[in-house]
Amino acid sequence: MLRIFTQSILKPKTIFLVDGLGAFATASILFVMQWRFQEYFGMPQEILSVLSMIAVAFAVYSISCFFFQSRNWRIFLKTIMTANLLYCCLTTGLVIYYYSTLTILGLTYFLAEISVIAGLVYIEFQTLKIGNQK
Repeated sequence: MLRIFTQSILKPKTIFLVDGLGAFATASILFVMQWRFQEYFGMPQEILSVLSMIAVAFAVYSISCFFFQSRNWRIFLKTIMTANLLYCCLTTGLVIYYYSTLTILGLTYFLAEISVIAGLVYIEFQTLKIGNQK
């Protein structure tokens, strides 16, 4: 069962879909967080707005790759993988900078988000590695 899951998740088309849906979920959560629950998380509204716009851009990119994937999928996967890593670095820097204003809920959310995205980057890397062996 795990092997079937692993084989299906490591397909480039599937990775782009998962990445796009995840980015859309992140954008949605950040959007709601900035307008309704900002005080419960402690991250400034302007920062949440910028992070949600970045996530929307990632979602559009990945979903576009899912629908219009070419034979040259590796370059597109490397691009989103790099972007995801940079997003993790940005978020980590913001968590450090705004640590004193973040609530436990905010800190937990952002650390979980970084962990999930880092896990996705690992899967993307494995997909590239397997794709290069074929």
